[in-house]
Amino acid sequence: MIVDAKNMIAGRLATRVAKLALLGNTIQVINAEKAVITGKPQMVIDKFLAKVRKGSIRKGPYYPRHPDRLLRRIIRGMLPHRQEKGKLAYKRVMCYIGAPAELKETPVIFKESDVKKVKRTTYITLADLSVGLGVK
Repeated sequence: MIVDAKNMIAGRLATRVAKLALLGNTIQVINAEKAVITGKPQMVIDKFLAKVRKGSIRKGPYYPRHPDRLLRRIIRGMLPHRQEKGKLAYKRVMCYIGAPAELKETPVIFKESDVKKVKRTTYITLADLSVGLGVK
């Protein structure tokens, strides 16, 4: 199953993807850099910078900076990733920047996860968040 993350709230999208992955579906999320996190952009960047600075490469927790890996990490938070069923479900989830050419199916769009459903107008995309975290 292919899911389009364009203009979707990352947390709401992650819960839907996690439930589908636990049911045994293979999920491929495209346009991960266009998923959004609601809130004031600087506040969101500061929150994620605190998570990134908390760990190191040698001593965890490791927190990613790239948008596709950020979204996959958010999805992991919705899974029981320390149990066997969660590990297997996490392996079935892949996130991509853009839309790879080999994925030819039409993507599924979750209407409930759209950013237009939220009254709060301030948000930041995962691409902008990654730039704020230091990705070049």
